[in-house]
Amino acid sequence: MEQPYPMDSLKVAQSDMSSTYRNGAVGVLVSGLVWLTAALVSYGFSPRQAIWALLVGGALIHPISTLVIQLLGGTTSTHKDNPLVRLAMEGTLFMLMSIPLAYGLASLHPSWFFQGMLLIIGGRYLTFQTLYGNKLYWLFGAVLGVSGYGLYITNTQPMVTLLTGGIIEVGFSVLLFYDFLTKKKARAASLSSLDTFIPKLP
Repeated sequence: MEQPYPMDSLKVAQSDMSSTYRNGAVGVLVSGLVWLTAALVSYGFSPRQAIWALLVGGALIHPISTLVIQLLGGTTSTHKDNPLVRLAMEGTLFMLMSIPLAYGLASLHPSWFFQGMLLIIGGRYLTFQTLYGNKLYWLFGAVLGVSGYGLYITNTQPMVTLLTGGIIEVGFSVLLFYDFLTKKKARAASLSSLDTFIPKLP
């Protein structure tokens, strides 16, 4: 029988989220690949079609990430009482409500859509520090936000903006997954040490 969830323990909730979603690394990797795919669409077709590639691909990030985690042999469900699940959903809804603003910018200049999206998702990733208890997300969100603004003021072309977003996300997905594996090994070593020093009961 599942034990009651310690609602007052933020660290327990964060650990639950991190172990389930691999520090968020899988979702970030899939998102980065979506940005790179949209860059190819922009190069081969047009920035307008790349907008739709990014939107459609973005809608598929969660189901694809879930499938990848399952293929890796992990669970895809957090504890039913984990309060951070609601925060993740609220952050997603905020992002979705912001997308029409970015789409409106595209009517003025196609590049502004992608640069606006970098700012939007960068802001959302800042909240992931609370979701996963990992300060890498503060750096990640800041890099995306600064990049989005820098690309805007330099009037950078859509394909370059898309490549920049994709490379940043793929790069940070590697860092996040490495951090996840490192902490997992540390927890395992700690438990092994406890088993060594705690006397066995007869």
